[in-house]
Amino acid sequence: MYPHVHHQTDRPILEVQRLTVHYEERRALDDISFHLHAGERVAVVGPNGAGKSTLFKVVAGVLPPGSGSAHVYGSGPGGHVCIAYLPQRSQVDWRFPVSVADVVMMGRIAKLGFLGWPKKSDWAFVHRALETVGMEALSRRQIGELSGGQQQRMFIARALAQEAELMLMDEPLAGLDAPAQDGLLLLLGDLRQRGVTVMVATHDLEQAARHFDRILLLNRRLVAFGPAGEVLQPEKLVAAFGGRIQIDRAGQVLVDDCCHDD
Repeated sequence: MYPHVHHQTDRPILEVQRLTVHYEERRALDDISFHLHAGERVAVVGPNGAGKSTLFKVVAGVLPPGSGSAHVYGSGPGGHVCIAYLPQRSQVDWRFPVSVADVVMMGRIAKLGFLGWPKKSDWAFVHRALETVGMEALSRRQIGELSGGQQQRMFIARALAQEAELMLMDEPLAGLDAPAQDGLLLLLGDLRQRGVTVMVATHDLEQAARHFDRILLLNRRLVAFGPAGEVLQPEKLVAAFGGRIQIDRAGQVLVDDCCHDD
């Protein structure tokens, strides 16, 4: 079994303090501080290379901070089984010969230990998670046969099987058609009823404003963090996106940016 870190439930589910990260000579994150409330949906918005993926990797315990800290319920990220990191789809080898159910079962590893064998109760967790995301009929399908939206639903099912309380989703809507995006956003709304806190990296400002409680505007430094009406102001967007953003006479915001980070 993996060691379970004690949760101080009187502390924020995520508290980041003066976090700085370097890649060789480049500063990827610079003195970032914020905290999240349990059950929130937060959109992390910023230009390509703003540090969104870096932030998620530090919170997930994949990448160590250069200085500062990230605490989940009062403890450092290492050892928390309640954090689920969902990477960009481009980082996954979809040719790997594994089924949807097998991937979702990977979310139970922290409960089983490396040498543990799944019990009937573990498979019940897997099937309930797949049912929640509408994927139970595809449980035996090889992961490379899934559409982009189905792949993201599979990752969410894995996080549910893990019993995750904090989901970090790196560009889950990128490359999906409109119906797939809408379905995924509805599913994220359902997670609120389960008390799951969700951070989603996205480039879509309109979706961030419509579907998330708060927006974290990032460009290596924290430009702004709060409700959409406070954050998506022209001067703050220009500070974050620089020359990659234009505001027309009607007040419409146009962003010239690609959908990959770091």
